[in-house]
Amino acid sequence: MEENLVIVESPAKAKTIEKFLGKDFQVTSSFGHIRDLDKKDFGVDLENKYQPRYIVSDDKKKVVSELKKMVKNSKRVWIASDEDREGEAIAWHLMEVLKLDPGSTNRIVFHEITKDAILQAIESPRKLDKNLVDAQQARRVLDRLVGFEISPVLWKKVKPSLSAGRVQSVAVRLIVEREREINKFVSTSSFRVRALFMVPDKNGRLAPLEAELDKRFNKAEEAKAFLEKCDASDFDIADIVTKPAKKSPAPPFITSTLQQEASRKLGFPVSMTMSVAQRLYEAGQITYMRTDSVNLSKLAIGSAKEKISELYGDKYVKTRQFKTKAKGAQEAHEAIRPTDLRKENISGSPQEQKLYNLIWKRTIASQMADAELEKTTVTIDVSGAKEHFVANGEVLKFDGFLGVYLESTDDEGQNEEQKGLLPPLNKGQKLDLDNIIASERFTLKPPRYTEASLVRKLEELGIGRPSTYAPIITTIQNRNYVVKEDRPGVERKYKTILLKDSDIQEEEKTEITGAEKSKLFPTDIGLVVNDFLMKYFPRIMDYNFTASVEEQFDDIALGGLQWYEMIDAFYRPFHENIEEVLNVSERTRGERILGDDPATGKEVSVKIGRYGAFAQLGEASEESEEKPQFASLRSGQSIETISLEEALELFKLPRDVGEYEGKKVVIGIGRFGPYVRHDGKFVSLKKDIDDPHTIDLERAIELIEEKREKDRKAIIKVFDEEEPEIRVLQGRWGPYITSDKKNYKIPKNVKAEELTLEDCQEIIKKGPASGKKAAKKTATKKASTTTKKKTTASKTKTKSTKTTKKKTK
Repeated sequence: MEENLVIVESPAKAKTIEKFLGKDFQVTSSFGHIRDLDKKDFGVDLENKYQPRYIVSDDKKKVVSELKKMVKNSKRVWIASDEDREGEAIAWHLMEVLKLDPGSTNRIVFHEITKDAILQAIESPRKLDKNLVDAQQARRVLDRLVGFEISPVLWKKVKPSLSAGRVQSVAVRLIVEREREINKFVSTSSFRVRALFMVPDKNGRLAPLEAELDKRFNKAEEAKAFLEKCDASDFDIADIVTKPAKKSPAPPFITSTLQQEASRKLGFPVSMTMSVAQRLYEAGQITYMRTDSVNLSKLAIGSAKEKISELYGDKYVKTRQFKTKAKGAQEAHEAIRPTDLRKENISGSPQEQKLYNLIWKRTIASQMADAELEKTTVTIDVSGAKEHFVANGEVLKFDGFLGVYLESTDDEGQNEEQKGLLPPLNKGQKLDLDNIIASERFTLKPPRYTEASLVRKLEELGIGRPSTYAPIITTIQNRNYVVKEDRPGVERKYKTILLKDSDIQEEEKTEITGAEKSKLFPTDIGLVVNDFLMKYFPRIMDYNFTASVEEQFDDIALGGLQWYEMIDAFYRPFHENIEEVLNVSERTRGERILGDDPATGKEVSVKIGRYGAFAQLGEASEESEEKPQFASLRSGQSIETISLEEALELFKLPRDVGEYEGKKVVIGIGRFGPYVRHDGKFVSLKKDIDDPHTIDLERAIELIEEKREKDRKAIIKVFDEEEPEIRVLQGRWGPYITSDKKNYKIPKNVKAEELTLEDCQEIIKKGPASGKKAAKKTATKKASTTTKKKTTASKTKTKSTKTTKKKTK
């Protein structure tokens, strides 16, 4: 019998912990939650204080069975799941299912997987915290009730197979509102005026001094008039102001800031950041990665101090303890940091190495001295005008933490320009003008959300908690309410007015603007679902209400609120709202009428259909046999912004692009997407490469030949003596037989190259559904002697093994 059994939720975590415990401890994994809510009738007893009905899923029954055996053969059980609400719930489910005595079962928690932390936890076990369990249970039950009640409403009123979530729907609302804000935005232009002066440096050589006018002009005429004044003006330095300045480091990482910085600096999606951080934690490299505390332990601060002194010297050390600002922060007791700050780098995957290095730098920088700067502002008078030019310079006197790490921003590089060192200047000094240029600049539209900026907004509004940000962002993309993609910019013209050598020149230039990189866009179905929920479920979609629910979860976790009372206060009015919406709401497809087709006079509209957004030309009517035409919207088009002209372009498909081998080549869009049709055969266009509205004959022929080559390589055998013809082909999921437009599977133990006509006929006789069984019979018949020998040998070996075991005993 084992002395001690330790149960954790992850095999990787079990492997790491096992290294720190002696031979008296066996460590095993539950592979996450061992049970979940039943999917029948919500899995919640609405008449009995919303008690959850949990079941052990089929894929966990074997795990539970093995755990029960191990518990039975152990003297003492320790549950070491993570220290947050989710981990506490896993511990509770294990106690319930394995029938462990709460009085004698040890619950241990630790913030890092190190030998000291594990041994300390073993020495100071605690009891299960039922308040944390109730908080997790409340979230799970509430989200189940909302999802299971709203989703059927969406099926009936919007589109089948849709689903909605309490927090996810609010996140979609943020993205939809930002998109509409952008669509309504009207950019205005103004003229930014910059001057270049040439002044002698300390060696007497001429050095550039750039300065910007303290005013912008609304019209080109005003800017030109100012430049004309400057042509006859003198320029001298009216004032020089130099001030010391400091920059302080950012606090150590919490979950949200780690997700944001990994997105900005490493390009990691939020879900990848959490997955990689989980692996680092389970390998004992970093502390627990779901936390909203910026606190560091005294040991960590001391280790950071030693490392900074070693690498940079004592003057770079400035230890500090940051205070947590997040409301309700109680999930963990320390920020995310390396468990051993002496290790600058680790072994592992490239992603693990990059994320660890980011965490190490942020932690070290947080305990380093402030950067010291000297900021200089120079005001330049224009003799012929009341406006002033201003030049800014910045000198780094002491780099401090900047030598290691600088926090990024989402709009980095957009609004702040690099400020360099200014040449030697004196008050009253006359300046020689090289040139002045007035450039037309445009007001910027609100930025679309990235995954990082969406996390920051959710945190700012108090929506969700550290453990929920990644699932929220993943879910809204998986449900196709939001897409993350790049979009090209558009060409824009702008004017410049240049004054140089008393000559003023006006020029019109072009630039690319509005390019998007990894931004979140709402889909058409996301827009329609959002509008429906906003209209009929305003309370669920309210930011303040969603944040207040999170606060109630926090109250439950602290023991200040009964979880089922909180659920009851929410559910009763919510369920009444559901019943009302089912009775009074109308079916919506987000229809928008664009106008009439000038050629036919038929109405043109766009709406949501079974396969997505589409345009419709004409209306079905009993008086006319003529059916309306339909066309799918192109990538990047939306039912909210598409114009009548753009919609009419969609109906130009299918279109002839020419002939090849004496037969027409046609481009169209079908049920499975855009295609090339030639000689009765269809070839799919390449997604994100080929546009059905612009593809030419040359590219179409290239796709046709590419498909032919692929088909030739796919043919393994052909039996054309039979009618219909029988072919053995290589498919996406392996070889198969095809005949008379039906496909038949070939099992793995049969070599496709060795199949005879008789073998294929035998498989075909049994039908497509039974093809695999028939093929197995064919294989068995061919290798019957070998199989018998193997079976006999196997039986003999088994008997021999059993006999040996008995003797050993």
